[in-house]
Amino acid sequence: MEATRLVRLLGLPQGEEALRERLRRPGHPRLKEALAAYLKRLQAPKEAFSALERLGVGAVVAGQQAGLLGGPAFTFYKAHTALTLAEGVGGAAVFWVASQDHDVEEVRHLHLLRDEALETLSLDLPPLPSGRIPLGPYRERLLAFLGPWAEDPRLAYALEGKTLSEFFARVLLAFLGERGLIPFDPMAEELAPLFLEALEKELADPLGSAEALNREAERIRALGGKPPLRRKPGATNLFLETDQRRLLFYEGGAFTDGVRRYTAKELWEIARANPSRLTPAAGLRPVFQDLVLPTAGFVVGPNELAYVAELSEVYARYGLAMPALFLRLRALVLEPPIRRILSRYSLDPWAFVEEGEEAFWRAAGGALEAFRELEAGFKALLAEAEAWEAKAKALEPTLERPFRRFRFRLKGEGERLLGKLLRARALRDEVLRGHLERLKRHLLPLGLPQERVYPFAMYALRHPEALRRLAEAPREGRAVIPLG
Repeated sequence: MEATRLVRLLGLPQGEEALRERLRRPGHPRLKEALAAYLKRLQAPKEAFSALERLGVGAVVAGQQAGLLGGPAFTFYKAHTALTLAEGVGGAAVFWVASQDHDVEEVRHLHLLRDEALETLSLDLPPLPSGRIPLGPYRERLLAFLGPWAEDPRLAYALEGKTLSEFFARVLLAFLGERGLIPFDPMAEELAPLFLEALEKELADPLGSAEALNREAERIRALGGKPPLRRKPGATNLFLETDQRRLLFYEGGAFTDGVRRYTAKELWEIARANPSRLTPAAGLRPVFQDLVLPTAGFVVGPNELAYVAELSEVYARYGLAMPALFLRLRALVLEPPIRRILSRYSLDPWAFVEEGEEAFWRAAGGALEAFRELEAGFKALLAEAEAWEAKAKALEPTLERPFRRFRFRLKGEGERLLGKLLRARALRDEVLRGHLERLKRHLLPLGLPQERVYPFAMYALRHPEALRRLAEAPREGRAVIPLG
C-alpha cells in the first residue's frame, strides 16, 4: 500500500488547513536562546537569526542525515518545501540535522559530475553518529576532491566545521541561510540539553512508546499496510552511545545495551552529564523533535512518510498533536546539453527517470525515419490480423479464439523484434549511443534518480542562478529546474 493512501486511511493531518490549525503551539521555553547560541557559534547569516523571531508563529520542519556537501539534492528540496510553507504562514523553517544517526554508509560518499564524468569520493568513517565524527581527518581529502570549488567562500566557510554534522549544517547555512533556514543539530552542545525532560519521561516508562508503536503497527497491518517499524519484545526506543551507538533493551527492572546492564538512575546520570549520549530511535525521533520545536508542519520524503504514519499513538502518549504532513518537492535539474538532447527526441525527462532506456528507445525510434516506416508497416500488419480475426469469426465462430491468440503472438514477437532492431541500430550509431549515455549520467547516475545522487550544491557552484531557480520552484509535486 502506498504511504500516501495509508496516511489518508489513518486520517492523519495533511495540507495547509491542518498546518494553520497547529500554529502558535509552544516549543521548549529555552529553545530560542539555545538556537541563538548555536547559530552564533556557526556564524550564521543575519537572515537565520531573524527567522528565530518567527518561531513564535510556528515551525515547519524537515530533516536529513548529515551527508557530504549537503547530501543528495533532495535534501535541498526538503528545505525548499519547508521554507516555502513557512513563508506562507509567517513561521520559521527548521532543518533537523540527523546527527544522531550512526549509519555511516548513508553519508560517506560524495558523487560529483564534472567534465561529463561521474567522480566519487568515499570516506572510511567510523560507525559513530555523524555529530561525533570529527571533520579534521577528512578535510584534506575533501579539499583535494573539491578542487577549485573549495575556494568558493561558501565552501570555505562550511569546511571550517568541527564535525561532519557541523559541516552539513554550515552547507545549509551557506546556500540556504539567506532564505532564513535554521539548522538544528540535536547533538550540538547548545541544543542537546533541551531533550532532558523527554529523556526523563522515556526512562520512567521505557517500553511505553515501543508498545504504542507496535499497537499502531497492528492497526496498519489490519488495513492492508506494511508497517516499517516494529519493536522486538523488551526493545526500547532509546540508543545509548558508549564506544558505539546501541539500542537499549529493558527487562526485569534493568536496561542493557548488549554489553552491560544499567539502572534507570545510571542512565539518567549519563544523560544529565551528556544528554547527547542517550538518543531516540526512529520510532521516537520525530516526537522528541516536536517536544522541543513548535512544529506545525513536517516535510518528509515518500519513505519517511511510511514510518511517520506509524507514530500517532507515540505522539498521543506524549500529549502531542501530530504535525501536518507534507511530501517534499521532487525535482530534476536540466543543464543546457541535456535540454538539447531531450528536445531532439521530444523525450520527457521524468519518463526517462522512471522508465530508463525504454523511454529513450521509444523516443529515439520516433526520430529515425526508416524505423518509423517499419513501425507503421507493423501496425498495419496488426490491423490486418485483426480484420482476419473478424472474418474468421463470421465464417466459423469457433476459430475466433485461435485467431486472437495468433494476433497476440504476432504483436508480442513484432514488438520484441522492433526493439532488437532499434538497439542494434543504436549500437552502430555513436551519436545515438552517446546521447543515451549522457542522459544516464545526468538523470540516472548509478541507476538512481538524479536527486538521490548529486548534491544540489554542485549545481549552485556551477550556475549562479541555481538557488534562485530553486526558490521559484513549486513547494510540492514535481518540478524541472532549467539552468544555464
